Amino acid sequence: MSQAIGNTALAYARVWHLVDARQRILGRMATRIATTLMGKHKPIYDPASDCGDYVVVINAKEVIVTGKKAEQKLYRHHTGYPGGLKEIVYKDLQEKKPDEIIRKAVSGMLPKNKLRENRLSRLYVFPDEENPYEQNITKIYDKTLVDQFGLPKLTKSEKRKKFKDIKAITSEVVFKNKKENKENIENMNK
Repeated sequence: MSQAIGNTALAYARVWHLVDARQRILGRMATRIATTLMGKHKPIYDPASDCGDYVVVINAKEVIVTGKKAEQKLYRHHTGYPGGLKEIVYKDLQEKKPDEIIRKAVSGMLPKNKLRENRLSRLYVFPDEENPYEQNITKIYDKTLVDQFGLPKLTKSEKRKKFKDIKAITSEVVFKNKKENKENIENMNK
């Protein structure tokens, strides 16, 4: 008997995602990218199959890290020769190869198995806005509500005033409802 699930070709179709790294925190962004590369956001996710999507990262040179990591974080690699351990600080690597920072962060968050290299081959990182894959991109990840709807950001005093207005309106509504409830109870008792 056939155990057909449905049109699996559409379920396994790879989508191109665009991630803007400008002013994004490296670790949080890398976890989302790793999730997309693995395909965990899809309902057909299976750890043993490679069903992830393509990810294009732009503005890699403007990614940020928290705390003192910019001065303290070290990236190490070995040349293979005796005494060949090389270290480079985050700041220096960001100036020389900003794409390598994101690639290493995402690589560290992917499972260490045979699918890792295939998944990383679908990650394209560019230091600037320009990329050759603009026609392929179907989803943009980093759209916030402010970007989509053009809502202005409120200052603290504006937020307080808005909260007081909302509180006043809700208290009026609650008071009206209490009055109406009392009248209804009185009418029912008559």
